[in-house]
Amino acid sequence: MAASGEWWDEEDGRRLPAGEVHAWEPGTNQTVCGLSLHRSRLTRLAGVEWRDVLPESGGAADAVRRVCPCCAATAGRPDPDARRTWRRVNPRP
Repeated sequence: MAASGEWWDEEDGRRLPAGEVHAWEPGTNQTVCGLSLHRSRLTRLAGVEWRDVLPESGGAADAVRRVCPCCAATAGRPDPDARRTWRRVNPRP
C-alpha cells in the first residue's frame, strides 16, 4: 500500500500510513487506481497489509484520513454508496 504520509508506532516499532492511502502492488511504480508514486509523492509501505488500513479494521488506520475509493473497490472493499445498475442474468458460455 502507499500513503501520502507516515508515522512511527512506538509500540510495534514500525512505520504506518497517514493521510490518504492507496492500494499498491510491489514491483510497480503506480497505484492500483493509476497514480504515479513519484509524481503524487506517495510513500511505499510494503510491510502494511491493505486490510489493516481500512478504518473498520482499527489496526494501522489510526492516522488514515481518506481511503481512495477506486483502490478500495479494486482491493476488496466496495464503496457502500455504489449500487449495481445492471446484472447479467444469462451469461454467454
